[in-house]
Parts: sequence; structure tokens; C-alpha cells
Amino acid sequence: MSGHNKWSKIKRAKGAADAKRSKQWSNILKQVTIAVREGGADPDSNPRLRLLIQNARGCNMPKDCHVNHGIALFIEALSDNNNRTVANVKSIMNKNGGTLETNGSLAFLFTRKGVFVVPRKPEMDVEELEMELIDGGLEEMEVDDEYLTLYTAYEDFGNMVKMLEQKGIECESAELQRIPNTLRQVDTETIRKVMKIIGILEEDEDVTNVYHDMEIPDDFEEE
Repeated sequence: MSGHNKWSKIKRAKGAADAKRSKQWSNILKQVTIAVREGGADPDSNPRLRLLIQNARGCNMPKDCHVNHGIALFIEALSDNNNRTVANVKSIMNKNGGTLETNGSLAFLFTRKGVFVVPRKPEMDVEELEMELIDGGLEEMEVDDEYLTLYTAYEDFGNMVKMLEQKGIECESAELQRIPNTLRQVDTETIRKVMKIIGILEEDEDVTNVYHDMEIPDDFEEE
């Protein structure tokens, strides 16, 4: 899963910079409504609802887009009016040289994973923790000076939530994300253009997540 940590860091940093509190709370309410409808109102038996209560994260009406140079964008939205949301996304893409594809047509380019970002504490024995979390469905752990990024299969998301709870480990974020199966190398100017489009999409009140398959170099991340 080489390169995914760079991608997830940019997503995390950009989300923190761009998020608007009113939109966050609106999204949370939509996500809670869906979680209760799909899994019941009891957090003990509904991992998704329990997670929303803990750290207010979530997903999920996907739309697929292509932008310049063949970059794929996978857009997730929560909406009470699909026609409005599709029209808004289509308009943004058309104005910026992209196209809105048939729903699901680009799904094969991404794999849905559980992604848990855990602040790294000095007392953590990372190697021992990694071995213990395998029982919770851990597929891969990426480590840097500040964070542990844990990846699980989609179906193990709830198992990891429970295991982290049992160990008293708090997550900065815990989400179901679309991880690109292959990262595309493009020039810096293209990255800037695509990130601008992503920013415009994220301004739409119905859009909750935008995933891309670009490889982000270290110098751009610093920029």
C-alpha cells in the first residue's frame, strides 16, 4: 500500500483546513440518520453509529468522475435530493474540464477500506500493538512520528472499532475510505488543478468526501 499514507495525510490536512463547522454538523446529522436506519439506534450493536458518536466521521452516496489527464475522482455525498446533487456535481465537472461517469463505473479503481488514524504516544509499543491488532482485522500499519495509520478490510471495520475501544485507544479519525489501487504520476501543475477542482466539489453542501488516484510527491505535500 506504498504511497497511500502521503495521500491520506493530504486528505486529512486539507479536510482540517477547509472544513466548515456548519457543514460538519449538517453532515453528522445526515450520517447519524442513515446509520440508525441501517443498523438500529443502539450504539452497542451498531458500530457505525457508535463511531459517529465518538468522533463524528462518516460516508456515502458515490459518484464517479474523470478530470484532466485521466485522473479519477470518487465522490461521496449525502443528499435528500439526488437530482440536485448530481446536477451540481455535473456542473462543476463540466466547468473544469471533467466528466461525470455512470455511477460505479470507476469503482474498480478503488478499494473500500477501514482507515484509522491514531495519535502516536511515547508509551506505545508499536510492534506489539501491531501484532495485537491483527486479531481485529489489521491488514497494514503505517507509522510516522505523529500518527499510526491502520488499514482494515471493509468487513473488519466494526471489529477494529471494538478492539480499539477495548484497549482504550482513541482515534483522531476512523473512516471507511476509498483507497486507490494504483497511484498515477502527474506533474505538479496537474496536481494543483485537480486539487482546485476537489476544493470546489467539497464546497458543495452535499459532498462529504472526494477521493483521487494521484501520487502526491513530498515537495507538493510540503507546499
